[in-house]
Amino acid sequence: MEMILFIGGQAAGKSTFYQQHFRDTHLRINLDMLRTRHREAILLEACLRMKQPFVVDNTNPTPEDRQRYIPLARAAGFRVVGYYFAIRLEIALRRNARREGRQLIPEKGVLATYRRLQRPAWSEGFDALHDVRPVGGQRFIVEVWRDEL
Repeated sequence: MEMILFIGGQAAGKSTFYQQHFRDTHLRINLDMLRTRHREAILLEACLRMKQPFVVDNTNPTPEDRQRYIPLARAAGFRVVGYYFAIRLEIALRRNARREGRQLIPEKGVLATYRRLQRPAWSEGFDALHDVRPVGGQRFIVEVWRDEL
C-alpha cells in the first residue's frame, strides 16, 4: 500500500510523470478532475479503505497542504512517498503558456503557487523522497533526495 504525493507548481510535469510511471498501478487523485475537496475526500477515503495505491497529483506547495493527506495515509498503514518537481519558474511559465483551454492556468495563479512552494522535509512523515526534474519534452530525471539543493 503506497500513497505517492506530488509536490510542485503548475506546468512542472506532474500529470505527465503520473501517466508515464504510475497510471497502471496507482489511482490518480487530482483536484482539476474532481473539482471539489469534498469529492477528493470521498475518493481518498475509498482508496484508504480498499488499500488501493494512489497518487495525489496536486501542487501541495506547503507542509500544511501536505498534512491533509500524510497522517491519514500513515494511519491506514500506507507507505508515504514524495516526489518534488524542481523546475524554474520561467520554464513553468513557458510550458503553461503552451497549454490550451482549462489546462491553461492564469499567470498570476502560477506565480502565487511558486511563491508558496516549499521543499518537503522528512519531518512531515515521508518514508521516501525524490527530486524530479523535467528535461526536454516529456522526459524526467529522478534523483535521490538531497536535503539541500
